[in-house]
Amino acid sequence: MCGIVFYYANQLNSHTAKERVNQSLHALTHRGPDACTTLEAAAAHFAHARLAIVDLSDSNQPMRSPDGRYTLVFNGEIYNHHHLRDRLSRNWAFQTHGDTEVLLAGLVEKGIGFLSELEGMWAFALWDSTKRELLLSRDRMGKKPLFYFREGDQFGCGSELPSLRFLATKPWQEDLDSTADYFRYGYPLPGYTAWKDVYEVLPGHWLKWSPGSIPTEEPYWQLPLPGQESPTFSDEDLHHQLSEAVRKRLAADVEVGAFLSGGIDSSIVCALAQRQMSQKLKTYTIGFTESAFDETKFAAQMAQHIGTEHHSEIFSHWEENKLEDLLCKHVGQPFADASILPTALVSQLAARDVKVALSGDGADELFGGYQRYQARIILQWYTRLPHTLRSGVERVIRALPEPTAHHSRSLLKKAHLFSDIAQRHQSETPYTAPLMFDSNHFASLFPELVSRGHTPRNLKDQTELGDLQQMLYCDALIYLPQDIHTKVDRASMAASLETRAPFMDHKVVELAFSRPANKHLRVGSGKLWLRSAFDYLLPSDIWKRRKQGFGVPLHDWFRGELGVRFESCLMASKAPIDKNAAIQLIQQHRSGKRDHGYRLWMLYVYLLSEV
Repeated sequence: MCGIVFYYANQLNSHTAKERVNQSLHALTHRGPDACTTLEAAAAHFAHARLAIVDLSDSNQPMRSPDGRYTLVFNGEIYNHHHLRDRLSRNWAFQTHGDTEVLLAGLVEKGIGFLSELEGMWAFALWDSTKRELLLSRDRMGKKPLFYFREGDQFGCGSELPSLRFLATKPWQEDLDSTADYFRYGYPLPGYTAWKDVYEVLPGHWLKWSPGSIPTEEPYWQLPLPGQESPTFSDEDLHHQLSEAVRKRLAADVEVGAFLSGGIDSSIVCALAQRQMSQKLKTYTIGFTESAFDETKFAAQMAQHIGTEHHSEIFSHWEENKLEDLLCKHVGQPFADASILPTALVSQLAARDVKVALSGDGADELFGGYQRYQARIILQWYTRLPHTLRSGVERVIRALPEPTAHHSRSLLKKAHLFSDIAQRHQSETPYTAPLMFDSNHFASLFPELVSRGHTPRNLKDQTELGDLQQMLYCDALIYLPQDIHTKVDRASMAASLETRAPFMDHKVVELAFSRPANKHLRVGSGKLWLRSAFDYLLPSDIWKRRKQGFGVPLHDWFRGELGVRFESCLMASKAPIDKNAAIQLIQQHRSGKRDHGYRLWMLYVYLLSEV
């Protein structure tokens, strides 16, 4: 796992270009503290910050082909590199034992078609000095980031936005369409960033560029639409495929640990991993002083059940400087998922002992785990009721103060959340990703942004899909890479920790999407296939637990000091936010009538990192 930089600057003198590349590399040292190296080939510059996981003494980057024509910088892991090496060794004399040279050899020998043979997570830049052509690519599900910009004949790309800014010759400008997307979803849509003319390579795509040309981007893999026929795969197929995905991700020349929350997803991953290891798996969790958000007792129970060496810490309060560090030094644009803070802390905890941690990320999107999927089923019945009856129900719910407890522990909290979903239903049709505001609230808060926003570029035609199938499909392509993978990558790499997600194995993904949505969930129960395939693996009370995400007690924070800071930032800001409407939000929140914690957090994060 690493940080990469590529910079082509034909019109700059070599000294200036090198200085920019060195600054860019310095901003990535957290991603790869083991070795930081630069290389210059005429106007093309490369930089690599290495976190050594495989082939610790060799496989240094940037890596050049034997004839010097090709240069590669690569971030990620190719899990099937041993198998690919055996096939490529007929025509390539390997000098190292890691996956980097396998990737280089495959791309040189087979070209873009080699991407379909890769299993793993990656972001890379390959420069052909003869053709003066650059090839970029990201893994299928967007685990690893890769941003780029073009200014005339200059082209820069890298692993993180703050690092990339050092390569630019002019200040970046806010993209108001992405700002509108941020206030709708909490992040930019795939391919875009908060900045004009600064982009992200799409997951499952390659991009080519050469001086004087416009970049071209094409998919090498596309997520299959959710199955609409009876499933042909069995519990045994899923069990085998996920077990294999875990096995591949345990391969490393350093110790591998795991995140363990006590929920179904991380528990399955940890249980499968422990069964394949000769020593105790080290597991890690973060808890909260607020009992409604704390899962440490479930994690400890699961750790004892499967026999791991477990470590936990309590997250007692938020620290503004840590949030500013994450946003400014690692994310580089507004990002609204508050669980990036505990994710960073659990990563720091794990990084004391290990360099690699397995996670359960992706299972909710693949196997129907979110409660909003069940809410959509109920909504189909609810919207058939007379309008007057629905309005009366919602008035009653709104008249009752909204609890601050996590929704997993409060029926009234669930009722408030369902009322929000019902009000947003028209705004979320057709579905793209979960919205924070319905159309009326959005218009009152962000009047300048109502007509703005990007259109997702990586979605197939979904007209034949039902509501649930469309939600699963869009969440896998939008919410998963733009929120979950962004959060985990930046938070873990800030601690120099590599995370591996077995559920993101593309064979597991394709298997999950072979089933219709109604085979994954029903009202009151999700992840039906996971439960069926792995029922024996976990204690019954873990299976019976109500789903609880990695929530953060924002409601308390904004009723205290953070609320004061929010108002101060708001009054001093020139952001496209209606201040009166925003003040109404914080007042409602303080009164206890509504829990606007996540909405206020979205506004606060934008103000804190105001672009």
